[in-house]
Amino acid sequence: MPTVTLQIGGRPYPVACRAGEEARAQLLGRMLDERWATADRAAGGQPDRAMLFVALMLADALDEVEKRPPEGAAVSESALQRIADTLEGLAQALEQSPPVS
Repeated sequence: MPTVTLQIGGRPYPVACRAGEEARAQLLGRMLDERWATADRAAGGQPDRAMLFVALMLADALDEVEKRPPEGAAVSESALQRIADTLEGLAQALEQSPPVS
């Protein structure tokens, strides 16, 4: 089983994957790393908490995509309100994080 090393927040994470899925694992690792700086600031430099915030950001993005209407369909007011509520909740969670010292 191949192993790739993902760089997330400047730290190496060796991850095993199936043969042929190395590029996909690296792509997913880059998605985590792209969100790391924002999450790390919100988490006050606590890596475990930062990883939780990264997971929440990705879950929010996934939820938004899953609730998105099909291509060409109009977006309902209720869907827009759900998106706004979700984003507001995430913003509040990030704002309530301990300040970076």
